[in-house]
Order: sequence, then C-alpha cells, then structure tokens
Amino acid sequence: MATTRRNLLKLGGLAGLGLVLLPVGTLLAGEAAGATGASAKGDRKQWAMLIDLNKCQASAGCRDCIGACHAAHNVPDIGDPLADSKEEVKWIWTETFAETFGDQADEYMADELKQKLLPVMCNHCTHPACVRVCPTEATYKRPDGIVAMDYHRCIGCRYCMAACPHGARSFNFRDPRPSIREVNPAFPTRERGVVEKCNFCAERVDVGMLPACVTACKYGALAFGDLTDTNSAIRKALREGYALRRKPDSGTDPNVYYRV
Repeated sequence: MATTRRNLLKLGGLAGLGLVLLPVGTLLAGEAAGATGASAKGDRKQWAMLIDLNKCQASAGCRDCIGACHAAHNVPDIGDPLADSKEEVKWIWTETFAETFGDQADEYMADELKQKLLPVMCNHCTHPACVRVCPTEATYKRPDGIVAMDYHRCIGCRYCMAACPHGARSFNFRDPRPSIREVNPAFPTRERGVVEKCNFCAERVDVGMLPACVTACKYGALAFGDLTDTNSAIRKALREGYALRRKPDSGTDPNVYYRV
C-alpha cells in the first residue's frame, strides 16, 4: 500500500473524528512487520548500558560521548538550548544527579552528588511506553531489545514524547539539516516534523561494533553488552556493585544503569 505522510495525517484526523473504524496501526501492520523483520539481527538478546559515575567526567566538562554520538547520527546543533530549549535536538545530554534521580534522592544526600552531571539518553526499556502509543508503528522494539525508529513513518504526533517518562525524545520543529556541522553520509538525516532519539547505535551493533559513545569514552565509564550473556561486559560491570535505574517504578523496566 502506497502511504504518504499527508495520507497518514488525513487518517489520523479521521480517526480523531471517529470516521475510521480500523486504527492506523492496523492499516499499516503489513509494512510494520516488514520493517521490524528487516531491522532485527541475530538471536534474541537484550542490549544494555552501564554508566559508572565514579569514572564519568561529565561534571568536569567532558562531552566526548555526546560529541561522538551526535557526529555519527547527524544530530543538528540548533544553537543555545537555553534560548529556546524546546527546539534543542539531543540523543545524549547531561543533567544533574538530582534531576535524573529526583524520585530516589533525599534531603541528606551530599550536595556534591546532587549537582554532579551525568549523561542521559533513551533507556531502551523492556516495556517501552513509546512503542505502545505510536499510531503508525514508527517506533518499534527489535528482538534484541533496541527501541528503534523508522523516520519515514513518523507523522510527528509526538505521542511518544508524552508517553516517555525519561524525556528522551526530541522533535524537529525546523529542518535540522542546515544545522548539521558535518554530515555523516553513512547515517540518514531527518526532516522537519519528525521525532528522533538515541538508537543504541543499532547500525554499529548490527555489524559487531560498540556504540560510538562507548568507544569515545576515554575513562572507561561506559559498559555495553547483552544482559542475557553472563560473560558480557555489562553483566560483569553490574556484578561489581549496586546500580540505579531511572524511574524504576514507571513500569518500563529501563536498560540503562548508573553506578554511583
């Protein structure tokens, strides 16, 4: 079925008026199945990441992981995010510990820890709320646990942004391509009106490479691997001490861990 974004928007409007009996997701089920099957690689896994805050140098101004990620994925540099934060596009960014783990902080926590900066990103949840609410299945979960996106299917409804409890998605309010410093031809650019986010470097993982942020980190703060493999780097890192996850009571079961 030939489907354009304009037709999808029309279908969405009709659905809102109760004039479409079948949900848009059902109408596009055949296309979604093909997209998911083409993206899945290898046996069933669960990719995950651990960020060791004892090694991370984000508070010292280090942005190696952010720079590597944004360069690899053509993330636009819109400008000063404080000037118009809603237009900022980010795959990895920094927040304070208190902002990231506000539900797990307490009044007696050391001020140094509260203000410590740490990298945050999509958590590639085991039960992703964004996947459940996407009407076109532009956001889908691969068999290896990566929550991926098909930008051509995104109609910009932003339901996924509203559903994500971690604020991990950005919306392109303008054409992002003029704001890309140097285009990486190996990864697609996006258009105005679509949502984007971290993809755990699925294009690298599929060919046996580590995510760009992991390889760029000079301090060994990032560990990445398959949670189902007891000998993987992530399982070894998790065995070394207690780790936190963001909003564990949200029901999404995040797959990004933090060691404090």
